[in-house]
Amino acid sequence: MRRYTTENTRDIILISHSGTGKTSLGEAMLFNAKATTRLGKVLEGNSVLDFEPEEQKRQSSVFSALHNFKWKNTGVLLVDTPGDTNFFSEVILCLKSIDNAVFVIDAIDSIKPHTETLWRMATEEGLCRICFINKMDRERADFDQVISDISEIFEIKPLPLTLPIGKEDAFKGVVDVLKQKAFIFEKDGSGKFQEADIPADMSDRLAEVYNKVIEDLAEVDDVLMEKYLEGGKLTQDELTAALKTGVAKGEFLPVFAGSATLNMGVAPLMDFISSSLLSPKDRDIPSLTDSEGKTKDLRADEDEVFSGYVFKTMSDPYTGKLSIIRCLSGTLNPDSTIFNSSRGIKERIGSILLLEGKSQSPLEQVGPGDIFAVAKLKETKTGETLFGESSKFTFEQPSFPEPILNMAVSPKAKGDEDKILPSFQKLMEEDPVLKVYRDEQTGEFILSGLGQLHIEITVDRLKRRFGVEVELKTPKVPYKETITATAEVQGKHKKQTGGHGQYGHAWIKVEPLERSQGFEFVNSIVGGVIPRTYIPAVEKGVIEAMQEGPLAGYPVVDVKVTLYDGSYHDVDSSELAFKIAGSLAFKKAMEECKPILLEPIMDITIIVPEDCMGDVMGDLNSRRGKIEGMNSRGKYQELKAQVPQAEILTYASELTSITSARGTFSLSFSRYDPVPYNLQEKIVEEARAAKDGK
Repeated sequence: MRRYTTENTRDIILISHSGTGKTSLGEAMLFNAKATTRLGKVLEGNSVLDFEPEEQKRQSSVFSALHNFKWKNTGVLLVDTPGDTNFFSEVILCLKSIDNAVFVIDAIDSIKPHTETLWRMATEEGLCRICFINKMDRERADFDQVISDISEIFEIKPLPLTLPIGKEDAFKGVVDVLKQKAFIFEKDGSGKFQEADIPADMSDRLAEVYNKVIEDLAEVDDVLMEKYLEGGKLTQDELTAALKTGVAKGEFLPVFAGSATLNMGVAPLMDFISSSLLSPKDRDIPSLTDSEGKTKDLRADEDEVFSGYVFKTMSDPYTGKLSIIRCLSGTLNPDSTIFNSSRGIKERIGSILLLEGKSQSPLEQVGPGDIFAVAKLKETKTGETLFGESSKFTFEQPSFPEPILNMAVSPKAKGDEDKILPSFQKLMEEDPVLKVYRDEQTGEFILSGLGQLHIEITVDRLKRRFGVEVELKTPKVPYKETITATAEVQGKHKKQTGGHGQYGHAWIKVEPLERSQGFEFVNSIVGGVIPRTYIPAVEKGVIEAMQEGPLAGYPVVDVKVTLYDGSYHDVDSSELAFKIAGSLAFKKAMEECKPILLEPIMDITIIVPEDCMGDVMGDLNSRRGKIEGMNSRGKYQELKAQVPQAEILTYASELTSITSARGTFSLSFSRYDPVPYNLQEKIVEEARAAKDGK
């Protein structure tokens, strides 16, 4: 039997930028519902949602965490997500699997750019959205400013359903706008409250807000609007129905106020989640597609075939690999066989587990809306689609941001070289953004992530889980070399050592190509002066010589090589001789073709507060950056620029310093450009010194 029916199930995600109190709000909900016996606190290290060692050490969420509670006959599945952009992938995957989003907004700092990004994503995914304005007990808390920002930045009508009574030290409770009742909370974290009279100094404001809320609710339905305009009073049932309809359509944003750490104002939010947020049946399941572009629709009914989406993979010290799955349709029992339609394979399921922080408990059956874990699926990975029967249809795979920070990693202990890639591979299964690879040009192992913290957490986990310690250092820049002039040269390899000798002779013309054109080889031999069988050997010799340019040993690109003349010997010529001749000719040509260094240029998009724009632009100019354009985003500015990769290898930490952690950026490769001559000399000297072992 299932724990709750589909109609009585609610999935919610706590979402926003870092530091708003999402985890504290989740802890308060769990405590109020008696799912936990004490109010967990992040700063005291006893939160049931932040249980990983890395989270407790940093007193901040790093991974998404799942728990559940029962509130007024409704089963609520809660997902707490990290707000730091370093762990963005955790949120992206959860948004694909949850029906309702609770945006937790800091009453002091209001809406930051990352929350704006998350808002757009939740909107695109069709999530039902509500808001909790947190930290009303803190200095400089400003409820009205957040309400104004919601209207301006989120571009949606805020619908205040509770108003704070007092603020900062004087914050003591909330007024329920629709019930027109005041609730005074204990400040001991117990969540206990007493009903009280509306404070006299709030009467006028309450009347104003109440009338506006009623008007917004009446607009949801033509019949209600007609009744409202005729002076009729809307009943509580009509208001509740209008609330549910309006929030489902995204016509307004219900807003609640409170303090999560003091457990004040949380209960009214929980009442609303239970009564008015969407059940799995209230949302359409995204269409599935197959390789031919055909689509398939499913309903969130128990009668349908089972379908599920793997939105997270994690490792448990006792059960091993865990696949976290959202059931979209049908039911699933333990000891079943499922079909992974993303891979076309069958997987065997043993126990079905309910996750409650770091604890697990078995489930007898799951159905639409349930989120559960399965251990030791052999081949299934994050983002894949599961069915109860063979199918060729899959759900859309999520897209992830590109890593913005690369670090070279090397093992501290000899003999750990062979452990690095397999250990990182397991971490990459859990984190789709993380990338580890060996740079073919520099020979370094490169660890790529979304920022310094992302990299540091990954290295900590590598040590804790696999016993592999690595050192981090700034990676080498993958410079390349090219030419700026044309030359015609010959390469001749002639060697006589008794018996058969070696003879290869080739004339080539080397000329520059347009940037990013790579390499072009043209065979212009006529009359058989070089036999056809030896021509590929000349090309191989040229390609081999291109791996190390004459300036600093970097690969050569963007050249055209034309083989137009040469000679051969009936006895002494061979493929090897012509390969050597081609290599010699190219090396000689490079000396005459005025070689230069090329460096990778990156496109960068930076989002910073307006008051930081001058410092950020000045810093970019010092890094040889070129500003491409600017866009206003509320209190923030979006800056687009191009900057050499060599200048931003450690930009993540430096932007954090400039903006006091309020700035974010994204990177993508643009092209290769010539290095300025004054810098080229220094780079060449350093490369040659490194090669000589100095």
